[in-house]
Amino acid sequence: MKIAITGATGQLGQLVIHALLKNTAASNIVALVRNKSKAADLKAKGIELRFFDYDTPATLASALSGIDKLLLISANEVGRRTPQHKAVIDTAQQAGVPYIAYTSLLNADHSPLGLAQEHRETESLIKASGLQYTFLRNNWYSENYLAGVNHTVGIGTLYGAAGEGKISSAARADYAEAAAKVLTTSGHENKTYELAGSTSFTLANLAGDIANVSGKEITYQNLSAEDYTQALTQAGLPAGLVDVIVDADIQTEKGAMFSNSKDLEQLIGHPTTPIKAQVATILTAS
Repeated sequence: MKIAITGATGQLGQLVIHALLKNTAASNIVALVRNKSKAADLKAKGIELRFFDYDTPATLASALSGIDKLLLISANEVGRRTPQHKAVIDTAQQAGVPYIAYTSLLNADHSPLGLAQEHRETESLIKASGLQYTFLRNNWYSENYLAGVNHTVGIGTLYGAAGEGKISSAARADYAEAAAKVLTTSGHENKTYELAGSTSFTLANLAGDIANVSGKEITYQNLSAEDYTQALTQAGLPAGLVDVIVDADIQTEKGAMFSNSKDLEQLIGHPTTPIKAQVATILTAS
């Protein structure tokens, strides 16, 4: 059984491989990478490396030769994902790959998030391909809210534009564990899993968690979309990323990040990692 992972040196890809190694031999795993020099640690573990670049379709066929299961981790270039994914799906068909798992977006078929369209298009392409599939519809990563925790402690304020919207995020490692489970067990063919955290929080709750862990007073300040856009832009974030972050918060207030689905918890066999625990890990390490 050969299992191939796209984006194997990325944050999610590395965690998927780590989870896979708990359930299958390294010789069964193929890491599909654009830069083999960045994957020396994977090679050292006995994992086969194959060059794989979405934008050079001629390289894809040989990389997918003999693959039994393919995990397509969604590409990170928003606006270019659909053609990149199509190249992979088409090649998987031609190479005789029988099964593909795809990391999609929570409620992709009706999510109001701007990011959802490319996921909808990719899901449609996979269904049309005739390949057996599993859609892993991941909600937001908790890590998306934690990059600035130390800064938040320093200034005493958590900024956002999500109002009192509830967020059912999970740790990146939880989603990785679910992907590994689907790739190493049976019964997941042609299924869609809505993957979200076991518990939910608002940004005000998160501010409370940061305060509780740090021992500092932290308040949540809700901004208008315009003010939040301006603040993130002034902080030096690229325009495309600012648009994604602000859109996510706007839609959070309307319920887009909330889910009571227990698919993730059931797949991995335990509750997802509480965001407060992740806050504690970050602040302890700093």
